[in-house]
Amino acid sequence: MMKKTIIVLAVCGVFLVTAAPAQAAPKDPVRALKAKLVPGHGVRFTETAEWSDGTDTLHAYQNKGVLQFAKKGLNYDLTITAWDDTEERVISTGGRTYYSGGALAEYMPKGKRWLRLKGGGALPGVYLQVLNPAEPTTLSALLKKGKREGSKVTGTITFAALTKVSPWFAGSELSTWAAGTPISYTLTLAPSGLPTRLWSSFRAKGVDRLYADFEGSIINVDTRYTGWGGKVSVKAPSPGTVTDRFAS
Repeated sequence: MMKKTIIVLAVCGVFLVTAAPAQAAPKDPVRALKAKLVPGHGVRFTETAEWSDGTDTLHAYQNKGVLQFAKKGLNYDLTITAWDDTEERVISTGGRTYYSGGALAEYMPKGKRWLRLKGGGALPGVYLQVLNPAEPTTLSALLKKGKREGSKVTGTITFAALTKVSPWFAGSELSTWAAGTPISYTLTLAPSGLPTRLWSSFRAKGVDRLYADFEGSIINVDTRYTGWGGKVSVKAPSPGTVTDRFAS
């Protein structure tokens, strides 16, 4: 009787092993992203930016905003809050970019709140995420240059390599800094394959004269993404509040 019981248990064990479902293959992040690239839809994000000299680290900015997919490129609405609670806002849509608040406020003509410039904007700035995983070419580069372990991808990409794949970065002031500057990153992916978090860090080198004080500084940015593919709205400011030039 004992022998018969052992045989039955052994058979059941084999059945359980062979009947276990195969583990699902990881979703392709680039394919998952492209499925969300519908005009008028987008993704929301929040991020924290830190400055460090290698010894001390200071909380610099808290940013939040929305990226909206367009027929060509991205529109965005971004609010930047500095360590001293000074607030700036940047909106880019329809081939124009609008800036408000911060140091600009004292130079604006009476009754105007927004400065309008041609072009898609000059983001990212020093304290904004330099890597944009909402661009398929950028996401693809991060995956290829990084090492994937579970839901995380860690790696390094240079300013020069990023300029080739990322319109977000190529149009920014940082793209003129030292081309060989390495950016370390950790990208976290959801089961859907879409990015949920992106941490990046670089040491400023070869900066232009306007940012001379940043030479050698380390900038860390931690960004979290939510609501991929949801409907979002990015609208230009009311025309009556906009100017194309500073007060004389």
